Amino acid sequence: MAALTALVALGAGVLVELRPPAPRPADAPADEFSAERAYAHVQQIAGRSHAAGSPANDAVRAHLEAVLRGLGLAPEVQDTVAKEAGQLSGAAGGTTLARVRNLVTRVPGTDPTGTVFLVAHYDSVQSGPGGNDDGAGVGTILEVARALTTGPQLRNDVVLVLTDAEEACLCGASAFATDHPLATGKGVVLNLEARGRTGPVIMFETSPQNAALVDVFGRAAPHPVGTSFAVEVYRALPNDTDFTAFLDAGFVGMNSAYLDGGAIYHTPLDTPESMDRASLQHHGDNALGLAREFGRVDLDDLRAGHDATYFPVLGGLARYPGPLVLPLALLALAGVIALGWLARRRGRAGGGQLVGGFALSLVPIVVAPLGAQLLWAGITALRPGHAELLDPYRPTWYRLSVLALAATVLCTWYALTRRRVGPAALAIGALGWLALLGVVLAILVPGGAYLATLPALAGALAGLVAVTTRLDGPAPVIAVTAAAAAVMIVLLPTVVLLFPALGMAMGGVAALFAVLLGLAALPVLDLLHPQAGGQRGIPALRARRLGALPAGAAALAAAVCAGVGLAVDRFDADHPAPTHLMYALDAGTGQARWLSHEATPQPWTDGYVDGSVSVADDFPGIGSTELLGGPAPAADLPAPRLDMLADTTTAGERTLRLRLTPQRQVRLVTLHVDTSTAEVRRAEVASRSVPVEARPGRWGFGVVFHAPPVEGVEITLTLAPKTEQIALRVMDASDGLDDLPGFRTRPPEVGVAGSHSSEMLAVAQTHSL
Repeated sequence: MAALTALVALGAGVLVELRPPAPRPADAPADEFSAERAYAHVQQIAGRSHAAGSPANDAVRAHLEAVLRGLGLAPEVQDTVAKEAGQLSGAAGGTTLARVRNLVTRVPGTDPTGTVFLVAHYDSVQSGPGGNDDGAGVGTILEVARALTTGPQLRNDVVLVLTDAEEACLCGASAFATDHPLATGKGVVLNLEARGRTGPVIMFETSPQNAALVDVFGRAAPHPVGTSFAVEVYRALPNDTDFTAFLDAGFVGMNSAYLDGGAIYHTPLDTPESMDRASLQHHGDNALGLAREFGRVDLDDLRAGHDATYFPVLGGLARYPGPLVLPLALLALAGVIALGWLARRRGRAGGGQLVGGFALSLVPIVVAPLGAQLLWAGITALRPGHAELLDPYRPTWYRLSVLALAATVLCTWYALTRRRVGPAALAIGALGWLALLGVVLAILVPGGAYLATLPALAGALAGLVAVTTRLDGPAPVIAVTAAAAAVMIVLLPTVVLLFPALGMAMGGVAALFAVLLGLAALPVLDLLHPQAGGQRGIPALRARRLGALPAGAAALAAAVCAGVGLAVDRFDADHPAPTHLMYALDAGTGQARWLSHEATPQPWTDGYVDGSVSVADDFPGIGSTELLGGPAPAADLPAPRLDMLADTTTAGERTLRLRLTPQRQVRLVTLHVDTSTAEVRRAEVASRSVPVEARPGRWGFGVVFHAPPVEGVEITLTLAPKTEQIALRVMDASDGLDDLPGFRTRPPEVGVAGSHSSEMLAVAQTHSL
């Protein structure tokens, strides 16, 4: 009981360590970061939706410029056209560009060895005001700038980069990283983001060869939360932020965000009022600490030649060099093999028992994640709206249910196998899987190997102590408790952080690591077993029943938590069911339709759509092919205007110079070429060369242009010889469906899904030239 109590206390300490710091008031000392001072900026930034190119975004930029000038800085607007960064082309229906207006200013250093770039985007999605995404990042940078300008001057330059059109195409960051004079010397980038409303700020992405960066993060960030496993996972995902553009341009740096509360992400609920100011304080404390440290050190070489392995521990950040990853994994495997050999030699477990323990230990590793996924499938079947959210509005009970389910599987498995195979064989078998997983991860995903290697190594060392000392002495208890403590420090933060990072739809991943934690802690739990610790005289049947009690209790807890989650996490006016709806009009034919991305239409959406439709031929600028659709009344709206500026033929090639001009306030315009009527050899949009790629379907070439100027966008197409008539499809898109014929206002309990196409109003037309 003492061992278990110590572990529970340690677990509580680990959880407390992950909590963001308390927000500091507006009257905090001038050299400190104050969440209240930063929040005042967030309120100004996120009063309403302000997508790139909108009048609201112009107003936000004017406010930011005034604040920076008030700090004695000299901000400039980088007004240019830029191409996308990252992997957006396929989803956007063509090569994506945007007119961007970045706000850039420099805090000069005394003797620069490089530049520290503080980056956040000030535009929002069209469907929400962006209080957290990325009002939090911009407000943080403004408050950090205030603290830096009131304190001693740093050695290195600090450049503040408030980017535009991040939500559209990462084009603002791309424009700065590739074209701005201040970016030519490169430097270290600190990108600030948010994908939720609360929780700790996690440093989840770095540039390659990050050991030197991680060392600075560990010693300079007041609250360093981050794992090398998260970096490995994010590198494998197709997700992008502004940081992607800087990585592509060769910068080094780190990307940080808070993630919990993802239900509001990109929705109208992402307001300043939704923000947890403790998370804002966490952002600011770390950003200010890192800016000062990077502003002090020599920035000539921040590439260490290898990645570091790192993870949060009580009081800081544990880290060790990447070259140690595989040797440690092999040492852990050797330690477990040695433990198995010694346990057999000392008579603690037979050879058959060890083989059986190894084979049976795979059962909970497989069953618990599968059970968690089935649990969520059942919950979404009862509450389909959850499937449209990154995470439920109130996910705590569901998360507890997954953990209880993992405990149910583990305890049931242990109760059924312990007497037949023996606790020693089961413990060694579980450590064997951890050690093998550690070796596999060391080869394939080095930054995540510590999650299996360190628990296996700690368990092997504890086991060696246990099998070489008297069972009734204190040494085995101390050894296995110390090993379980090490496992909890390593694995518990990962279990906690995985839930908001991946959402309940991937709750099985958190369940997997919860089971690994439980397997590594089995020797301590076994001390409580009726036949352990010297307890005698308990009949075998009664012992089995007592051993099954934890499994029954865990199963009951799983059912109760899931039921409570369903009961409390209902959709209402404050937590509306997310729905997705678009309107698309062909101005040439007068035909219109409602469109939705929902896989299974919710009741409100079902009133607009009646089946699957393909939009690839009619609306290639939307980017998706198969959607739900239904007929809609035609609105009196004009398509964008397409003017021929020049039509020339030289060297057997036909060159068309066109101007595409929206006839209303829109967020984007698109142009696609029917490649059955012409072969596009070269293309230029707003003086930017764009790649010509063969795409499937009728409209094999296309461009998408965000935030188009009122005077329109000039597009030059160079076509193959003998092109006589070319078919072009133009489209523009604005936001807001309220004024359309046939639209019924959403009731309070029905909301807008977080999507770049929610509430989109598209008008298209075909031209022949």
